[in-house]
Amino acid sequence: MELRQLRYFVAVATELNFGRAAERLHIAGPSLSQQIKALERDLGVRLFDRDRRSVSLTACGEALLPRIRALLEQADDLRRSAAGFAATEPVRLGYVNWRPADLLDRTAGVAQLHVDTWVLPSHAQLRRVADGSIDLAISWARAADLAEHGLEGHLIGADRLHAIGRGTAPVRASDTVVLVDADTASWASWNAFAEEFAAATGATVVRTHDGGITGPAFFEHVRKLGRPVLNSPKGQTAPVPPDLARRPVVDPAPFWTWSLVCRRDETRAAVRGVLAALTRDVGSPVTGNAWLPADDPHAQAAQTRSRSAEV
Repeated sequence: MELRQLRYFVAVATELNFGRAAERLHIAGPSLSQQIKALERDLGVRLFDRDRRSVSLTACGEALLPRIRALLEQADDLRRSAAGFAATEPVRLGYVNWRPADLLDRTAGVAQLHVDTWVLPSHAQLRRVADGSIDLAISWARAADLAEHGLEGHLIGADRLHAIGRGTAPVRASDTVVLVDADTASWASWNAFAEEFAAATGATVVRTHDGGITGPAFFEHVRKLGRPVLNSPKGQTAPVPPDLARRPVVDPAPFWTWSLVCRRDETRAAVRGVLAALTRDVGSPVTGNAWLPADDPHAQAAQTRSRSAEV
């Protein structure tokens, strides 16, 4: 017997119509009927008399209805009390270089959110969540990384990457350059993304040793190469010099997803509350002819949205 089955029973008892109750509960009619039958089996009594034209409560159903309503109200009171306790519990969140501007506003009243100012690369933040140093992290993650560390990732945002070069016209992915840096301690995630992008699209890989994935060194690479270079998420807010410009990348357009990561076995209400508050109603901007790494945990959902949008 589950609380949701009891809620289903109350809805049917109120409507005395399975179709209207199913609409109210936002579930399919056959599923509702199956759940009511399962509840009747668990309780060992019949709750409804039903035929093709009408539904009515049995004597047992009439007797149990007020007790079930009281039980559900107690469960709701318990949830409200737990939410109140959770709102005072500290939750530690780390990030790489991006976080929602309204981060604290969206979690107000949910938990005491402490944003870690120790900005680290994605792979380092994943390890910190796994070992309990922090509770949540906003980072780039592959499905294999999440599985390896016992983590789960929820989409919180995505960036469409662009190229930096001369001119402003769109550039095909195959005509771009991607930089891969020798400093894997800092650039492991970007290097993995860039290598896979190049292999999938035909973009050219150029290896660097100067940390030129971002900053002034990046723009120097663009000038020396004389070709549009794919800009990393960390470089998206860097001022572009007057002699260079952002150029849309097409056929396909690369997207970098941000995951809000937590431990898979996390049960604390405060952490789960922050997770829900920050990922609620997050839509994917991935549309059209887009590219994401094959092991991106949000690739399938993003591609489904993209196909739906095209229809």
